[in-house]
Amino acid sequence: MKLKDARHMSASAQEALRYRVVNAIENGMSKSEASRVFQVSRTAIHHWTKATATEGSKALKAKKRGPRSSSRLLPHQAATAVRLMELQCPDQLGLPFYLWTREAVQQFLLRRFELSVSVWTVGRYLKKWGFTPQKPLRRAYEQDPLAVKHWLETEYPQICRTAERENAEIHWGDYMVVRSDYQTGRSYGRVGQTPVVPGTGKRFSCNMISTITNRGKLCFKLFTQRFDSAVMLDFLRRLIRHSSQKVFLIVDGHPVHRSRAVHQWLAKHADRIHLFFLPAYSPELNPDELLNHDVKANAVGRQRAKNKTEMIDNLRSYLRSTQRYPHVVQNFFREKHVAYAAA
Repeated sequence: MKLKDARHMSASAQEALRYRVVNAIENGMSKSEASRVFQVSRTAIHHWTKATATEGSKALKAKKRGPRSSSRLLPHQAATAVRLMELQCPDQLGLPFYLWTREAVQQFLLRRFELSVSVWTVGRYLKKWGFTPQKPLRRAYEQDPLAVKHWLETEYPQICRTAERENAEIHWGDYMVVRSDYQTGRSYGRVGQTPVVPGTGKRFSCNMISTITNRGKLCFKLFTQRFDSAVMLDFLRRLIRHSSQKVFLIVDGHPVHRSRAVHQWLAKHADRIHLFFLPAYSPELNPDELLNHDVKANAVGRQRAKNKTEMIDNLRSYLRSTQRYPHVVQNFFREKHVAYAAA
C-alpha cells in the first residue's frame, strides 16, 4: 500500500514530525536511517537540521499556510496606481504601452514602487480595484478641457435658457459618411476556423446628415454628392419647414457649417433658426454621434448591401423606422457623456 507523504498531515502533525526527526538525528541516528524510519526525504531532513543549527528549535514551528493575508502593495501605493490609471495612459507615464494591460500595470508597479509581481497577481489587483477590460473611447489630444468645461457649465445652460425664453427647439446635428465595407458584430464558428461572410468586393458609400432632439425627434437627409454648402442649406430649409418652432441647431466646427454661404443664409432666417458650435475635437459631447454609431452598426454593419442603391434603401428604411419610435432616440441621451443634454 502506498503511504501518503507528510504534505497530507495537519500543520501540528508536521511540526511534531520535524521535532522527532531532528531529535533522532541529535541522538545519533543517521540522516539516511531517519529518512527510512520517518518516511521523509533526506533533503527535508537536511533543511530542518540546518535551520535548527542556525535559528534554534523555533525554526521547526508550524507557520501559517496558504496565500498571503495582506497585499505586498501598500494602501497608499494602490491608491496612487488607481489614480494614475484613471487619469493617464501608460505612454504618458513613460511606459512602452498605449493601453492599460496587465503587463503595463506590472511594469508600472516595478518602475514606480520597485515591486515585482506576476501578471496573475496584477489581475487580482485590478479586480479588487474594480477595473475590467473595456474598449476605450478615442479622444483627441487637441481637445481643450477648459473649453469643454465652459461649454458644460456656461454655454449650454445659456442656450437652454434662451431656447425656453424664445420657445425654440434644440437640435443636435452631425454629418457622416457610410461605407459599404463597414462591419460590426461577431459570428459563431468552429474553434480555430474563422467564419467567412460573403459580400461584394466593390466599395461604395453615401452621406448622411441628421439631427435629433431629446424629445425623440429625428430628421435626416441621405445624399451621394459631396457635402458642401448647397447640401447643408437644402437640409436647413427642410428642417425649418418641418418645424413649428424656432430651431436651435448645435453642430461641430466642420468647414461647411462655418461657410460664408451658410452664414449669410442664417442671417436672413435668424427668426427661424440659430446655429451653435460645440467645442473643437469634442464629438463625445454630441448625442447625434450615437445615432451615427447605431446606424452604422445596425443598418450597415449587419446587412450586406450589394450596391449603393440597396445600401441607401436600407439606411432610409432603418432611419424611418427609428423615427416612429421616439423613445429609441431619447435613449441616446442616456449615455453618460451626453446626459447633460437630456433635460
